[in-house]
Amino acid sequence: MALTRDQLAQRVAAELKDGYYVNLGIGIPTLVANYIPKGIDVMLQSENGLLGMGEFPTEETIDADLINAGKQTVTAVDGASFFSSAESFAMIRGGHVDLTVLGAFEVDEQGSIASWMIPGKLIKGMGGAMDLVAGADNIIVTMMHADKRGNSKLLTKCELPLTGFGCIKRVLTDLAFMEIKDGAFHLLERAPGVSVEEIVEKTAGKLVVPEHVPEMSL
Repeated sequence: MALTRDQLAQRVAAELKDGYYVNLGIGIPTLVANYIPKGIDVMLQSENGLLGMGEFPTEETIDADLINAGKQTVTAVDGASFFSSAESFAMIRGGHVDLTVLGAFEVDEQGSIASWMIPGKLIKGMGGAMDLVAGADNIIVTMMHADKRGNSKLLTKCELPLTGFGCIKRVLTDLAFMEIKDGAFHLLERAPGVSVEEIVEKTAGKLVVPEHVPEMSL
């Protein structure tokens, strides 16, 4: 069965390590804040100038002035700091973020990502994704494996305007967890109940499938 948005966030959270500084992009990545494993200390960064972002607030803890880069209300953990967006992007461009989690419209077998616009549709702006893919070495993309019409989003070559070229190494979709290397998607894990055959059918780019593909542990 395909993963839900919360299950995607939960699986990404399993990749966090103690002491990490982590940037969470807009959309599914923001949910990762709710699933940080117990026993590790992680500082979540938002490019609008917050280091130490916590879980989404309840009605009792909500503060309308405290928002993330996606304009969602958030909380701040003990030790959090606030600063200008200029300092925030200096942190990103300087390579001081240990893990970046982004959403995407398309990813291709060369590790390129298209995430900021669909031609002809209204957009608010490119946001910080271009800086993030340029300044980070450790990036996980979370996305749906196919669109609503069943068309694959994992392609031989991205068709939409690129956010970055050859910068993505790992992709987590609602069907599978994959590594990108040597010009191909390499299947690492499959969602519980999802067959390898379905993943192959819905992957347009080159896909390398090992003899045994374990199910994800959630």
